[in-house]
Amino acid sequence: MFDLTLIGIGTGNPDHVTIQGAQAIRDADLILIPRKGENKADLAGLREEIITAVTETPPQIGYFDIPKRRADDGYLRGVDEWHDAIALRWQEAISAHPGAHRIALLIWGDPSLYDSSLRIAARLDPQPKTRVIPGITALQALTAAHAIPINDLGAPYVVTTGRRIRDEGWPESASKVAVMLDGECSFQTLEMADYDIWWGAYVGMKEEILIKGSLPDVAQQILETRAKARADHGWIMDIYLLQKRTVL
Repeated sequence: MFDLTLIGIGTGNPDHVTIQGAQAIRDADLILIPRKGENKADLAGLREEIITAVTETPPQIGYFDIPKRRADDGYLRGVDEWHDAIALRWQEAISAHPGAHRIALLIWGDPSLYDSSLRIAARLDPQPKTRVIPGITALQALTAAHAIPINDLGAPYVVTTGRRIRDEGWPESASKVAVMLDGECSFQTLEMADYDIWWGAYVGMKEEILIKGSLPDVAQQILETRAKARADHGWIMDIYLLQKRTVL
């Protein structure tokens, strides 16, 4: 039996790690770090830098490779099978360190917002005692970077994915919509003249890029900037907030 701690580490800035998170890193016997291919090697490197920054004697590190997700049999089924495969990789990495009883993973952003680590942890056998250390989310980092509140007075906002914007359109009753996990820039499927956008890539990191404005005015700039950034770094993490204009 082992304990599992999921530690939110923010959006790539080591200063995002909380005092509680730093202590949990120091307390761990083993930290699991995913490898996502050569183009994303700096994501593993950032985790290693955080561990080195907050520990005098770093714990053991167990690396595991992220399996590829199937996309040929429906989105939800593909994700479900992918989570099964990742849980197996976790089990294998943990089994390779039989003396480790306090296991930790450093989770990008926060383990509770648009992250699947808790669902993957629920697949482990035997079930560990799981603890979550909250972290700064990409959404928090985005609104802070643009110095804006996410909510309007008395109005709801929605956090969703690009896929749902593309397939379902603007959520009814929402005045603002935060869009995550959108590799296709699905804002292009909306009536762009009706919206303003606050976009950011690598928010919180030294590579941070921010663009804001009327959606039809800046959409092409976002598309071009995003494509160049992805080519330059080999990967991209971006998020955006849309606001529907009030018709007077």
